[in-house]
Amino acid sequence: MSKSLKPAQVLKELAEMRKIYKDQGFSYNQEQQEQYDKLLKLRRDRVSMFIKTGRVSKGGLRKKDEPTKEDS
Repeated sequence: MSKSLKPAQVLKELAEMRKIYKDQGFSYNQEQQEQYDKLLKLRRDRVSMFIKTGRVSKGGLRKKDEPTKEDS
């Protein structure tokens, strides 16, 4: 594994590793565990970068405009 993986490739490989984990009775061998740890670190680094630069959606913090009631 290298840091030259594209983010989409990291996600695909993580999904593949999770499938392997399930198929092998919920355990990795030593090589697989190392590969999974590297992929997970790459993903967590990317997410941390998004959080630091403010590129994460904060949908729960939005103010809702209260509708004005107009009497007709």
